[in-house]
Amino acid sequence: MYKNVLVAVALDHPEHVTEALAVAKALSIDGASITALHVVEELPNYVALEVPEELLRSRKPNAEAELTSVLADGSDVKPVVVFGHAGRTIVDFAREHSIDCIVIASHKPGLQDYFIGSTAQRVVRHATCAVHVLR
Repeated sequence: MYKNVLVAVALDHPEHVTEALAVAKALSIDGASITALHVVEELPNYVALEVPEELLRSRKPNAEAELTSVLADGSDVKPVVVFGHAGRTIVDFAREHSIDCIVIASHKPGLQDYFIGSTAQRVVRHATCAVHVLR
């Protein structure tokens, strides 16, 4: 059982959040800390130059509001939103915050995943803690 669990949340797939939180709670000891992390992908500079400034500034607050809304039932879950590359940022956050276990949802791999790689696959390969993948 784990005392510091990270649930990776993709806000574009909120249907996985309830199951991921249930798994995180089942894997946790009493008094464990559960963090829900959403990573806002950074835009390449050539794209960011074409996006209105107010839209760029609102990305994080909008994601924070949406994550808080998705976690409405999980009051003991700490919501965190950060910028970065999802796979790398999840692994780095877990290392920096002494996470014992990462819970992450995955989709059935398609052909593009063999060339690019999914976020869950990158987390499984590079995490220094246990990773529980939901399908």
